[in-house]
Amino acid sequence: MKTDFREVKDDMRRRIVRGEWTPGALIPGEVDLAREFGCARATINRAMRELAEEGLVERKRRAGTRVRLSPRREVRFEIPIVRNEIEARGARYRYALVEREVSVAPDWLRARMALSDGARVLHLICVHHADGLPYQFEDRWISLAALPQAETASFEVQGPNEWLVSEVPFSDAEISFSATSADASLARHLGCAQGDALFMAERATWFEGQAITYVRLVFQRGHRMTTRY
Repeated sequence: MKTDFREVKDDMRRRIVRGEWTPGALIPGEVDLAREFGCARATINRAMRELAEEGLVERKRRAGTRVRLSPRREVRFEIPIVRNEIEARGARYRYALVEREVSVAPDWLRARMALSDGARVLHLICVHHADGLPYQFEDRWISLAALPQAETASFEVQGPNEWLVSEVPFSDAEISFSATSADASLARHLGCAQGDALFMAERATWFEGQAITYVRLVFQRGHRMTTRY
């Protein structure tokens, strides 16, 4: 008898991995599985939902749940707090606000974030340091329609990412990674040579369809990102 959805999910996963439930096979219904495992139907539903999120099964209304023909693996990224990232490496963290300006969103940002004409934004440029050396350059735009309180926040001591995490959740995010060459500004802020190849991450977030922020993060030479799935 199993009453914890994790136990049920683990048992179902084993059946899929061992081939008891083959690719494309229709999995027994929730009522039958609840009887077999001796648990509530809601427990089965939770286990199935998590297996679907992991990409092992596919659920369709009125058609039941089937083992996916090609299991899909999703890589999930947590939005990191750079202070925690640096301190986890045993380094001393320091933050500096370089520039701050309230303006009307430029055309490229309005198009990128689906902002209205004349939308006001807060533009921040910051540098994060590890043991006194530049670690990350942050070029961030915050929608003042979504977060009017950002206009009066100081950002002198606390970085905007830490502030945003405490102020508002997000429901959707878009992240891209690429290489970029250091221009004069990046070279100056990161203490590298102009033309150096650097790692860049761009991230945009929304909450229930409303744009929150767009940020461009550029890291010091040799930066490496690792994720597990």
